Amino acid sequence: MAGVGRNQLCPCGSGAKSKRCCGVPRGPSERDLARAYLSEQCRAAVRVLRRAIDEPDDLVGLYTQVAELPRLDLRLQLSLPRILSPALERLRSAIAAEDPDGFDDALPAALAEVDSPIARAQLARAVAALRDEGRIPPDVAAAAVLDLDGVGDVMIREALVTALAVDSGAARTPSGLILAG
Repeated sequence: MAGVGRNQLCPCGSGAKSKRCCGVPRGPSERDLARAYLSEQCRAAVRVLRRAIDEPDDLVGLYTQVAELPRLDLRLQLSLPRILSPALERLRSAIAAEDPDGFDDALPAALAEVDSPIARAQLARAVAALRDEGRIPPDVAAAAVLDLDGVGDVMIREALVTALAVDSGAARTPSGLILAG
């Protein structure tokens, strides 16, 4: 059985055509749009890094700076749900208790829950905004975008860990406040 066509009556019973009522999903998904945005930003980032990088040690230094970015601005931290999942809560508790073994055990599951093209694109947009404001050097912003577009997890991991550390009161916000839990 074929699906409802755009010009057929909507199955909801409204009497309107499907395209004017409940509709037929068309166009790219939000995930596809996020991937496309990241790919476009990556192409520009490669051009910046080609001019900026002379030695492999330069790249290591850039990624060290990328890992520090979530401490710079709240936009570079992942938005946490109001109610944390068990995996996120385990990671939050390990951060608050300063338990390195618990942290290492909890991180992969928590990261798997939040790592998505949409979250990566959101962080890439924040990086671009801070670069445009002059708060992040272009080469550091380019390295962050490359990390977000590829299989790297430096930026997404640090954005999650910093957000949970601030949420648990184990770290200060970028403005210097400590949240009490």
